[in-house]
Amino acid sequence: MATAAAGSKRGGGRGRKALVAVLDNDANISAGKAAAAAALGSDVSASPAPKAKRASSKSGMAAAKAAAAAAAASVVDDVAELQGMLERLRLEKEKAEEMVRERDEVIRKKEEEIETKEKEQERLHAQLRKVQRAKEFKPTVSLPLVKSMLEKEQDGYDKGKKKKGKGKAGPERKKPCTAYVLWLKDQWTEIKKENPEADFKEVTNTLGTKWKALGAEEKQPYEERYRQEKEAYLQVVGQEKREAEAMKLLEEQQMQWTAKELLEQYLKFRQEAEEGGDGKKGKRKNSKKDKDPAKPKQPMSAYFVYTQERRAALVAEKKNVPEIGKITGEEWKSMTEAQKAPYEEVAKKQKEEYHKQMEVYNQMKMEEAASLEKEEEEQMKIMKQEALQLLKKKEKADNIIKKTKEKRQKKVVDPNRPKKPASSFLLFSKEARKQLLEERPGINNSTLNALISVKWKELSGEERQAWSDKAAPAMAAYKKEMDEYTKAHSSSA
Repeated sequence: MATAAAGSKRGGGRGRKALVAVLDNDANISAGKAAAAAALGSDVSASPAPKAKRASSKSGMAAAKAAAAAAAASVVDDVAELQGMLERLRLEKEKAEEMVRERDEVIRKKEEEIETKEKEQERLHAQLRKVQRAKEFKPTVSLPLVKSMLEKEQDGYDKGKKKKGKGKAGPERKKPCTAYVLWLKDQWTEIKKENPEADFKEVTNTLGTKWKALGAEEKQPYEERYRQEKEAYLQVVGQEKREAEAMKLLEEQQMQWTAKELLEQYLKFRQEAEEGGDGKKGKRKNSKKDKDPAKPKQPMSAYFVYTQERRAALVAEKKNVPEIGKITGEEWKSMTEAQKAPYEEVAKKQKEEYHKQMEVYNQMKMEEAASLEKEEEEQMKIMKQEALQLLKKKEKADNIIKKTKEKRQKKVVDPNRPKKPASSFLLFSKEARKQLLEERPGINNSTLNALISVKWKELSGEERQAWSDKAAPAMAAYKKEMDEYTKAHSSSA
C-alpha cells in the first residue's frame, strides 16, 4: 500500500507538470492567434491607406504567417510530448494498480489465515471448556450401606488382630474341643495336685494312658458334650456363612442400583454441559469444614481480655485495627504484674468454665456416638434379615426353575384339599406389620419384612408360646381335616 501511494504521488507530480506545460502552450497559441488577428485587423483598417503602405503590409502578413506556422509546429511538439507523458503516466498507473492488487491479495490471505487461526482457537477453547466441565463432575451417589458397614466390621476386625495379649478378635470362632480334651481339662488339676513336680510331658503321658483305660460308659458324657458343642458350632458357622452369602448378594444388588443412579447422573451432567456452552464456571464450594455450633468456644487469654476492654476507647479515637493491635501490645508489655493480675484472674475463670463445658460436650458426643453405634447395629440386623430374605427368594426362584426343568407339567391341585392355617409367626407378622406401617409410613416391603423377622427373634419364650397358643386351635382343626381327607383319598384310590 505504501509503494502504491508513493507511486501515485510520483505520478501525480508528473501529471501536474504536464498540465502546466499544456496550459502554457495553449496560452502561446492563443497569443499567436491574437497577434495574427491584430495583424489582419490592422490590414483591414489600413486598407483605405495609400498604396505605398501595401508592400509593407504584405511583408508583415508573411511574417505573421511564419510566426503562426512556427507556433503551430511548437504546439504539435508540445502535444506529442504531452501524449508521451500521458502514456508514461498510464503505464505507471497500471503498474501501481497491479502492485495494489498484489498487496490486497497478500492482505486477504493474511486475513484468511488469521480468521482460520481464530476459529481453531475457539474450537480448542470449546474443547478445553468441555474437559474442564468433565473434571468438575461430582456425583452425589453415596457408598452402598452394606459395603460401608462391612468395611467398618473389617476395620474393627483388623484392629482387634493387631492388639497384643487379647487373642484374635473378629468373626473367627474356635472349634469345639474333643471328648479327650474335655476330659483332659477336668483331670489336669487332679494330676498336678498328686504330682506337683511333674512336667507337661509326664502329665500328658499319664492322662493319655488313663484315657485309654477308661470304659465306654465313662467316656460317654464327654463324647455327648463334644457332639452337642460340635452341632452348635456347625449351626453357628453355617448361619454365618449363609449370612455372608446373603450380604454379598444384597451388596451386589445395591451396587447395581448405585451404578444405575451414577450413570443417570452422568448422562444428565453431560446433557447440561452440552446445553450450557458458555463455559462459565460455577461458584466454588467452600471446602472448609463446618464448625460444630454446640462445641464451646476457646477461652480468651489475659491479653485478649485487656484488648477487649481497651478496644472501645481506641475505636472512639478513630484508630484502625493495626493501630489498635500495636497500641494494646505496647501497653500490655509496659504493664506490671499487679496491673495484669485482674485480667489474668478473668482469663483463669473463663478457662475453668471452658473445661466444665468441654466435659459436658464430650459426654454428649460419647452418648451420640453410642447411640449412633446402636442404630448401626440395629440397621445391620435389619439388613442381614433383608439379605437373608433376598437369598431365600433367590433360592426359591432357583428351586422353581429346577423343578420346572425336571417337571414340565404342573401338578393339578385338588380343590377339596384342606388349606393350611396361619402359623404363629404369620399371626405375629400380621399384627406387627400393622404397627410398623403406622410407625414408619412409606417403608419398603423388604425392610418391613426384615424388621418383622428381627422383632420375632427378639421375642422371649413366653411371648412366642402365647402366639403358638393362638395358632394351635386352627392347626388342630387342620390336622383333623387332613386325616379325614387322607383317608377318603386313600379309599377312593
